[in-house]
Formats: sequence, C-alpha cells, structure tokens
Amino acid sequence: MFLRVFRDDIIDGLQKSANIIPAKTGAAFLRTIWLKAEAGVLKIMSTDSNLEFCGAYPAQIEREGLAGVQGRSFYDLVSKLPAGEIAITAEPGKQQVLVEQGSRKYKLPANDPTWFQSFSVYPENTSVFWTGDFLQEIIDKIAFCIAEEDTMEAIACMNIVPTVDKSGGKVVEACGMNGHQFAMLRFVNDDIHAMLPHGGVLIQKKYLVELKKWLTTTEIEMSLGEKRLFFRTADKTETFSLPQSFYQYPNYNTFLAKIAAPGSSLSLDRQELIDALRRIAIFNSESNRCTNMRFGTEALELFAQGQDVGAASESMPAEFSGELDKIAFPTRNLMDILGHFASAKVAFKLTGADGPCGLTGADDPQYLVIIMPMKIVEETYYTEEAV
Repeated sequence: MFLRVFRDDIIDGLQKSANIIPAKTGAAFLRTIWLKAEAGVLKIMSTDSNLEFCGAYPAQIEREGLAGVQGRSFYDLVSKLPAGEIAITAEPGKQQVLVEQGSRKYKLPANDPTWFQSFSVYPENTSVFWTGDFLQEIIDKIAFCIAEEDTMEAIACMNIVPTVDKSGGKVVEACGMNGHQFAMLRFVNDDIHAMLPHGGVLIQKKYLVELKKWLTTTEIEMSLGEKRLFFRTADKTETFSLPQSFYQYPNYNTFLAKIAAPGSSLSLDRQELIDALRRIAIFNSESNRCTNMRFGTEALELFAQGQDVGAASESMPAEFSGELDKIAFPTRNLMDILGHFASAKVAFKLTGADGPCGLTGADDPQYLVIIMPMKIVEETYYTEEAV
C-alpha cells in the first residue's frame, strides 16, 4: 500500500475512528485503525466489536492495499503534524507502516491484515433522511434520564417507537427512564415512523454518547438492519453503526395516564426556580437531598434543612391550583431536569405528594419529563428562636 493524502482531509475521520476504540485495554485488533487504499480513496475503519465506523476520504493511491495500525498512536501522530500532504506506505510482509511528511519520517507497528474482518454493509433498502442537529437534540433531552448500568437492561436504553396521537396522527416517541425519572420527546416524521418496527428500537446509553460525538448538524441518512442501526452522512462518505438491543421496554402509558388525569398544577419562572434551587442545594446533605415545596395560590415556598448544614427558605411568585399542600423533590435532579428545557416558564402537573409529577414548557413542544417526589420526613433542627 502506498498513498498520498492531505492531513486536514482525514483528521476528523481519524478522530471519530479513534473515539470508539479502547484506549489501552482489550485485544490488539480492537485497538486498531484499519487503513484501506482503493479506488481513489483512503478508507479509515475501526470497531470496538460493537460500534463500527467507516469513512472514505480522497487520496492519491499509488498502490492499493490494507494495513492496521495502533489507533491511538496513529491519530495522535497525525493530529500533531502540520497541515500538508502525508505519504503512507505499508510494504507486504513488513509489520510496519511508514508515515512521511517532508523531512519527517515515522514508523508504526502494523497488525497482520488477516485480522481484518469485513464491516457491516449499510442497508440501502430502508434508508431515510434525517437531520443530525435534531437527533442531537433528542439525545440531549432524553439521555440524562436513562439508567447508567447495563444490567438495568431495557431502561439502560433509549426507546424510539412509532405510535399514534389522540387524533390518530402518526408520531414517533423517543423516551428514556431510570426508575425515578422519565423523559419523552414526540416528533412527526412519516419516513422514520414507517421504517421503525412496531415495538420500536432500543439504543443503549453508552452507544448514544459515541453517536452524538459522530453526529454533525447537517443532513444524515438512517437505516435499520436486522440487528444493527446505521447512520450515514448525506454525501455517503462516513458510516456509523451500532447494535440494537432486544429487551422488553416497560409500558410507560400507565404513568402518562396519571399525568393526564385531573390534578394540581404549578406554573412559574424556570430560571428563577433554578437559581433558588442552587442556593437551596447548599443546605442539602447526604441524608437530606431534597427541596421541600409548600404551595400558595400566588407564591411557592421552598425549604431545606440539615442537621450539619443549617436551613434555608425562599419564596417566589407562582401560579398554583389544586388541593396539594406540599411536596419534596431531589434538588439536584430537579435542577438537571429544568436545565434541559428552553421555555421561560415551566408547568408542573402534580398527581400527589408521592405520585409522579410531569414538567412541560410552552417553548418545548411535545417534550415531557416526569420526576418522582421524595417522601417528606418532618424534622426540625432550626427554629426562628434558635436563629
């Protein structure tokens, strides 16, 4: 293999390829970036045995061939080279790759080409176009509610499922849960609705992190294979694929029905609430991580206390209706949720002191987050007289 390629043409692809391979652990062939020179392009490929990346970049091919290099070292080297043309050579039978740029010469160990295994082929028959920035938004709004541990099976995944709304219109629901929080974003895309199986697809959270790194804000293609989900740039130069999970996702319509039923409601300024919660959080402790809320018709009172940290109380304007007197939420969880909204005001739908609570915002259409309250324990460490 002998080729010439410009450093700036391949550096982004190398970074994406290096992102998915193990840094130091794992088998050597999984830490490999494969370089394949053919038909006027340099293909850059890598896998961690689950995720697969393949990019094709223009190059002057003098001699076709295949070589595998230690991925991190190769990326680190190229990223530190200045802009300009690079020559890459791999001689048959020699276990090394030569990288040259002007007077600079570097030799890296090469892996046996027989280690190479063909990558999954993008299924053209189910391909649909989408926008990368909207998929990034979906991941941002859903992933924080997904369970971290793989052992949690289905709830360690984002679920993307086709369904219909109350009027019978086709919608797609992207949702995630972790046992005490749930997030769902609904959107309309007839092509994706038609492509998805009836039960939807599940993507593990750890794969969403790498998918987001690969995504750009431009148009992409998405396709569904028998066991894998594929994404490709609109110009067909880069492909990223990941395995589907085949767990049974919990039926979340039960608590959606509770949120839709009549109950108490609260509306207030989102940023003002976030600022207040940041101050309240100072007075939380390991044993008391919540903010207590007491409702008035025109004001919301916030309160927190801890034996070793003191006590705090604040009041802010709010619109409240209903019979509920008070409720408590994990302070930092609530701040995290509020940070994923763009709306100036947020609305709480409260089903009870120990029932699910739904959050929505006028400028976050079709976005719903549900949080479970904490059990209120009445304890008094500080009183007005003591202060």
